[in-house]
Amino acid sequence: MEYLSKVLFIISNGLMTPVVILLLYLLVKSFVSALRFYHLYTAHKTWSKQITPILDTLTPENSLSQLAEIISLDSADFSPYVKSISEHSNDPAYCERVIANYEVDMQRKLAQSRNLIKFGPMLGLMGTLIPMGPALVGLASGDIDSMAYNMQMAFATTVIGMLIAAVGVIITQVNQRFYARCLNDLEFIYRTVRKIS
Repeated sequence: MEYLSKVLFIISNGLMTPVVILLLYLLVKSFVSALRFYHLYTAHKTWSKQITPILDTLTPENSLSQLAEIISLDSADFSPYVKSISEHSNDPAYCERVIANYEVDMQRKLAQSRNLIKFGPMLGLMGTLIPMGPALVGLASGDIDSMAYNMQMAFATTVIGMLIAAVGVIITQVNQRFYARCLNDLEFIYRTVRKIS
């Protein structure tokens, strides 16, 4: 049993370097995502201000001109789907498939920030627990310097993991609201266009 515990101890200590490398990779990725998110957030706000008056005045009678105006806004997350719905407004099954595809595509985009929420704390916890073994060994042998170093590493990885998750939570929540609104707008457009087909 002692041999098995030593093997487990060696394996867990060997995981510390990959865990730290992955945490640093996710930290960089979260900073890049935060910068990209700021750009997207401002673009989403501008786009929302442009599309709201168009949708408020959308009726079956003026839908062709209004949809052309929406498509001209050239939003990569929205315009292609509106174009597909306007071109196939007489085919309900196709339009429902377009809306379903929009949901799938948006879930795929949200998965990137959701991965930060999942893997940040997971790796942070691993980075916390792995140095605890050597820290306790250092405490038992009276090596305070070793114990302090390992405890410092344990707390640092926890903080980094939670920071990564916090960035992921903010990005995910804001994007979820935006995509939910876009899905609602897409369904409204489809119901309005269907009345003239």
